[in-house]
Amino acid sequence: MQEYIEHLQEVFALFGPVSARRMFGGYGLYHDGVMFGLVADSTLYLKVDAINKPDFERKGLGPFEFNKSGKLIKMSYYQAPEEIMDDLELAAQWARSAHEAALRSRLK
Repeated sequence: MQEYIEHLQEVFALFGPVSARRMFGGYGLYHDGVMFGLVADSTLYLKVDAINKPDFERKGLGPFEFNKSGKLIKMSYYQAPEEIMDDLELAAQWARSAHEAALRSRLK
């Protein structure tokens, strides 16, 4: 998993410095102290809100979900598009969008 996290730091190099912190068996991805992504089961998810969520839905990408006491919990993080792994400029755009969604959620 650590290799994957290091790879993601390279993928988001044009976006800016990204750090990772362990959480709930996965990792939270942070930029400027704001969590904009998470990694669970070697899958990258990015923060969504009402503004950027349609971009993920148009690509057929789904939310991060987990089962808690028999109840399915959906979080405001959606699977990242696979193509960002090979395109640093595209990765920076998606990371920026997720970071902006995270900043907007702090204002609520």
